[in-house]
Amino acid sequence: MASLTHIDAEGSARMVDVSDKAATTREALAEGRVAMAPATLELILSGNAKKGDVMGVARLAGIMAAKRTHELIPLCHPLMLTKVEVEVVPDSALPGLHVTARAKTTGQTGVEMEALTAVSVACLTIYDMAKAADRGMRIEGIRLLEKSGGASGHFRAEPPTD
Repeated sequence: MASLTHIDAEGSARMVDVSDKAATTREALAEGRVAMAPATLELILSGNAKKGDVMGVARLAGIMAAKRTHELIPLCHPLMLTKVEVEVVPDSALPGLHVTARAKTTGQTGVEMEALTAVSVACLTIYDMAKAADRGMRIEGIRLLEKSGGASGHFRAEPPTD
């Protein structure tokens, strides 16, 4: 197992020094879901939620969150993101909304945390905007699906086994 890069020899948290790393194109894709009652999904899709366009606001919140990841996660480097794309797709089988986020940069460190932060905040926004109708919603399955670039190479998550 690899050692933890954010811990120094004395066990203290530290920001990793990436100054000697080559700048490469890096991309990450993350996902999450908000499970809800079928009636709540219908309310969101009808556009009649009290707080407005749930899916549109969640997309924007996710994009904004990705851009501020370094302010939320203490040891993340501030990155010049070249792309952040958040998609919110209805899933009647869940029932609920499936959220994906793709982040991209050319730099010395990866964008996994930016993609994961975008998904997390988009899911939280969905919950916030629809909680008046359904406090039993569940945010679940937030995970990194894929990352590319950098010294650690390419990663693709295994499909869920459920």
